[in-house]
Amino acid sequence: MPQELQEWLPRSEILTYEETLRLIRIGVELGVSKVRITGGEPLTRRGVLDLVRELPRIPGLRDIGLSTNGTLLAREVEPQRTMATALRHASVRSVNISLDTLDRHVYSKITGRDLHAQVIDGIDAAITAGFDQIKLNTVLMRGRNEDQLIPLIEFAGQRNLILRFIEMMPVSTREVLDEENFMSVFEARRLIEGRYGKLIPEPEFQTNGPASYYQIPGRHQRVGFIGAMTNLHFCESCNKLRLTCDGKLRPCLGSYLEFDIMKPLRAGASDEELKQFFLDVVDRKPEQHDFRDNYKPGRKMVAIGG
Repeated sequence: MPQELQEWLPRSEILTYEETLRLIRIGVELGVSKVRITGGEPLTRRGVLDLVRELPRIPGLRDIGLSTNGTLLAREVEPQRTMATALRHASVRSVNISLDTLDRHVYSKITGRDLHAQVIDGIDAAITAGFDQIKLNTVLMRGRNEDQLIPLIEFAGQRNLILRFIEMMPVSTREVLDEENFMSVFEARRLIEGRYGKLIPEPEFQTNGPASYYQIPGRHQRVGFIGAMTNLHFCESCNKLRLTCDGKLRPCLGSYLEFDIMKPLRAGASDEELKQFFLDVVDRKPEQHDFRDNYKPGRKMVAIGG
């Protein structure tokens, strides 16, 4: 990971907020109803609150979410207002926060940053801010955090948060799929059921992602499992597009296909021409991701968006 607040690309090579807002508006006019601000870490970009505050002004946009590592949520950005509170006041409804372990030293090894305390403070700041929904995302990593599943469930239960376990995906490199690294959601479930008993499926409970949710017996607590690698039906309900900061539309996280919408945008394309670009990209959306067999890592995950 790069240093916090580091400039990744020259400013001229990334979409301005005005360009981003125009593309979002066009997407909403075509039927997009939810926008999630992701990264990398989106809160490191200067002026990000200005972008978020403009989103509710787009007619037809019904839901705004954020994915974050949580390290900046507790930071004071205005007098007596944390980043989390400012985002909530800007109409952000839901927040996904990455938390792979409760062990500070393991966290430092995974992320290359000794910022575990800031993440915990950020989670508590998000709770205080009063988001409609806060989800904790844990990537399953054999040899690094399988002993953390139960402590993370207890942590989430104490704070009344949804916890989701996610299979590792070969976005940046295929080496993550070897037996020393990869852990399936089925194995995670077995470990959890060994402690709490058989989990109770809740197929009627849905959020905006592909997780399958279960209730822990005897508790009002849900855990979710996202098995992109082992669930053969994972892609059947996907309706997402990703817009990267350098102006690429990606119809699928698990495909190297991406299409440069910045070029026609800056060449003076009309809204109707850009709408057709969107539609053409949607037409290229694959039926299944390529992670299992044919994926060709081109970008690091941090440069695509969660």
